[in-house]
Amino acid sequence: MAIRDNTKVIHIGNKVIGGGNPIMIQSMTNTRTEDVKATVDQILKLEAAGCDIIRCTVPTQEAAEAVKEIKKQIHIPLVADIHFDYKMAIAAMENGADKIRINPGNIGSKEKIAAVVNCARERNIPIRVGVNSGSLEKELVEKYGGVTAEGLCESALDKVHIIEDMGYDNLVISIKSSNVMLCVKAHEVLAKQTNYPLHVGITEAGTLYGGNIKSSVGLGIILNEGIGDTIRVSLSGDPCEEIKTAKTILRTLGLRKGGIEVVSCPTCGRTKIDLIGLANRVETMVQQYENLDIKVAVMGCAVNGPGEAKEADLGIAGGVGEGLLIKHGEVVRKVKEEEFVDTLKYELDHWND
Repeated sequence: MAIRDNTKVIHIGNKVIGGGNPIMIQSMTNTRTEDVKATVDQILKLEAAGCDIIRCTVPTQEAAEAVKEIKKQIHIPLVADIHFDYKMAIAAMENGADKIRINPGNIGSKEKIAAVVNCARERNIPIRVGVNSGSLEKELVEKYGGVTAEGLCESALDKVHIIEDMGYDNLVISIKSSNVMLCVKAHEVLAKQTNYPLHVGITEAGTLYGGNIKSSVGLGIILNEGIGDTIRVSLSGDPCEEIKTAKTILRTLGLRKGGIEVVSCPTCGRTKIDLIGLANRVETMVQQYENLDIKVAVMGCAVNGPGEAKEADLGIAGGVGEGLLIKHGEVVRKVKEEEFVDTLKYELDHWND
């Protein structure tokens, strides 16, 4: 049985994680939270891309008050990201945050942590306890001879115990690192020591290119081991790209259904159509079909193309300025190259007719 099947069930607004519930995809806005319009606009785009839970930074009282207005205009739970000032955590919850993310180690005294916990308890708001390898306590670095998986886990659980001792266990844990294999090891260690749901991600993963690779490798290993209840792909770029990658990782691992998988050939000297351009246009076009759980093939030549396309539910096998439309393993007709995308879109629009 997957470890995630046995994790504690936590309610975040209208979403549920843990206990074997579907893995939720998260992202974080990169707008100023105080700018309600810009933040709402970005969140609505993320919702359309498939984001399940959104996080916003709350560094100021103005940002905390903006949470109330933002919540009125969005449809997914909002997590308030808090650093240093415990008053911002309280203000965010008072203004409707569905969850808060804190590191008790930088909130301050136990009295300040208790004030945050009491506010969360009154509203039954979950707290995500976050630990990052870049801010591991000096004593744990010295104890373990550097930043290690064991040190990260001890740091996280120490902070969890602080909150548990205050009589609250509506918690989610995250331990992140930009070191992929360290992050994997830390999750393997932590999953054996707690049943709280885990938020998984490779932090500061990098640009769209490097970050996608690091996140895919790290999250792929962790999730395939049955660990993780909610995920974020961290990229330096458009947050909507994080959602696309997260969805692809989950579908590839068989952990999420729905949405179209596009397969395409790498091209070679036999290719006589603009296969690369076609594949990218098709991949963009199919994002709107979240309710279709099918495979679409875009192939470049007559050698392997027809056979590969027949293995998909729908496909195009290119020739010279034209190609074969293949559906359910059968050749339907020839299509001109300039009509490829429109033809595929028509078939998808009428897939269940």
